[in-house]
Amino acid sequence: MKKSAIAMIISLTAALALLGKAFILDEEIKIYLLVFFAIGNGLALLRLFVNNSIKKMKGKNWKVKVAFFTVLLGLGLPFQSWFRNAVLFNMDSAYLPGSISIMVLGMVFMTFFFGFMKKKLTSGQTLQPTEKSTAQ
Repeated sequence: MKKSAIAMIISLTAALALLGKAFILDEEIKIYLLVFFAIGNGLALLRLFVNNSIKKMKGKNWKVKVAFFTVLLGLGLPFQSWFRNAVLFNMDSAYLPGSISIMVLGMVFMTFFFGFMKKKLTSGQTLQPTEKSTAQ
């Protein structure tokens, strides 16, 4: 088994254990855990999208590159500032460790999951040449 598959399984198992414990014990943090797991998944997808877009920037005009990073920073920095100030700083400090840890677990899981799925889809979609029938 590959290291990436092991990391994916461990991160998902840990996230499910945290969520299961919160729901079984009916802790107040359970909704925060769900939301932060979804945020972690979204951040992983955003990171994969940005990395893929940066790879496609090779050979592009410098103006396109500047416009891309201007839009990226113009949207990313205000959102990051809002999330830190309006969400994290206003949360109960007892919820922060669990919320941040499940967000990181969601990021790790989704990053490896999409790598796994991309590999499976590209290896499974290779077209085999069809044999021509010689019978007439």
